[in-house]
Amino acid sequence: MGVQTEEETFTLEQILAVVQSASRLILWNDEINTFDHVIHCLMKHLQYSETQAEQIAWKVHTEGKCAILEGSVTEMEVYRKILKAEGLTVSVE
Repeated sequence: MGVQTEEETFTLEQILAVVQSASRLILWNDEINTFDHVIHCLMKHLQYSETQAEQIAWKVHTEGKCAILEGSVTEMEVYRKILKAEGLTVSVE
């Protein structure tokens, strides 16, 4: 009296597509953080140059949000927590 189950197989490409599916870290505009603080955090934690960080800060200010990093969900969650601890408004999509 056993339970019979159907075995499911996946290709390597299917497995990698799920495991490596890209998530994005989104930085949102807020009324709390200054341009200087945002720029400092982007340079310190994401190793952006000052020019790149300024461009991102301006885009966030004018458009309301900006994707600032792309990678695995796990990696994006780590950076989200770091930037949130700095007071930035961030999410993972």
